[in-house]
Amino acid sequence: MAAVKIFLLTVSAASVAIAGSNGNLKTCLRDALTDSGSVAFAGDPFYQVADVNRYNLNIPVTPVAVTSPTSSQQVAAIVQCAADNGYHVQAKSGGHSFGNYGLGGTDGAVVVDLKHLQQFSMDSTNWVATIGSGTLLGDVTQRLHDAGGRAMSHGTCPQVGTGGHFTIGGLGPTSRQFGAALDHIVEAEVVLANSSTVTASDTQNQDIFFAIKGAASGFGIVTEFKVRTEPESGTAVKYEYTLEVDSTEERASLFKKWQAYVANPKLTRKLASTLTLLEGSMIITGTFFGTEEEYNALDLGNQWGGATGSAIVFQDWLGLVGHWAEEAALELVGGVASNFYSKSTAWTPSNLMSSETIDELFNYIDSADKGTLTWFLLFDFQGGYTNDIPADATAYVHRDVLIWLQSYSINLLGSVTQTQINFLEQVNKLVTNDKAPYAAYPGYVDPLMPDGPEAYWGSNLPRLQQIKDDIDPKNVFRNPQSPSPAN
Repeated sequence: MAAVKIFLLTVSAASVAIAGSNGNLKTCLRDALTDSGSVAFAGDPFYQVADVNRYNLNIPVTPVAVTSPTSSQQVAAIVQCAADNGYHVQAKSGGHSFGNYGLGGTDGAVVVDLKHLQQFSMDSTNWVATIGSGTLLGDVTQRLHDAGGRAMSHGTCPQVGTGGHFTIGGLGPTSRQFGAALDHIVEAEVVLANSSTVTASDTQNQDIFFAIKGAASGFGIVTEFKVRTEPESGTAVKYEYTLEVDSTEERASLFKKWQAYVANPKLTRKLASTLTLLEGSMIITGTFFGTEEEYNALDLGNQWGGATGSAIVFQDWLGLVGHWAEEAALELVGGVASNFYSKSTAWTPSNLMSSETIDELFNYIDSADKGTLTWFLLFDFQGGYTNDIPADATAYVHRDVLIWLQSYSINLLGSVTQTQINFLEQVNKLVTNDKAPYAAYPGYVDPLMPDGPEAYWGSNLPRLQQIKDDIDPKNVFRNPQSPSPAN
């Protein structure tokens, strides 16, 4: 129960007094959503199941209201109702926040569920797509394909919503070639705390554009994106190398080989790779965006000797994307709500783990009480295009990252235990040596992490706080780890 108490304290500490009348809020929201859309209030029948729909079951959050608008005008009206009555607001798109921040992260928020904002169009003169912020990634893939065989970088979980994913980072297999999802945004329609709706781009409302590309949940609600697209990949090779159990030394050795391989600055950007460590096995998976002959020339089997390899050649984009969604680790945290805890950290080319640190990590993993058999560490190779962009160009600051670590501990039988939390905390302590500043991916929120904003936005945080002071001084859009106003 210790873990549950910690999470509850985290949530309660960020809760604020509700200034407005609940009755006034109900009247206002019902008036705002008379013609279409819907609203459910705490205490309504089936409210928790049908409307709140928490993703991380370990973190209880009860919004005061969950709204489902059908237009940006309704979104603006909802924001005005909430602000006028003293409530804070958070947008929900897909609902995959690890800390349930899409529900406000604390009790008493007004949630704006964007699920009805499904607009889509393609400008075939410049291949810029318009995408509603309630669209799920699986639908983005299909709609871009149907609109001319187009694609864009984003993650591989089809149930994730664009509203959060596009504005927090959005890393995926093609990011080394084309950037993160947020790097594709050329324009956005944004509802602000004063209920105005603005267009943000490189030429209009540049500060807002900066903020929504990496930290949008604390600054406004994006209702529509315009994004650049690329032609779908032609031939691609999906590969997998597996090492079952084996000794601690052999697994550590394979990890060292993988890290050294992806750290080669001359490595082609056509290669994506992820190393996943699970109970009883280690798996290296990835995609090479090229021909089978080009893939064979990489000779990955000799690079990662000791692992059993296989490869599948794909000629069609939709088949490849569908195969990504079937990977074992992803299925554990895909569209199914569960009790889990997760952390993240990163390495740049200049601070990769030493051989001694890797040995220490694997020795710890093999001896530690993990509290569950359902855990995994996911090391995701990035770099490439994402490293080309200056750290201060967008709110997303981690432009020098080469490898991200995303670690999970899942309890299928009940609440996450303190033992599970301790395991992930110690893993992160080992691999970072408590070095500061600590880097964390803003899409993998960790409610137990102190100084979250510093870890998520680093050197960009002061600018974000000033922008926040300018456009949302009353902190209408907030969660427990969003940037606060400068003053």
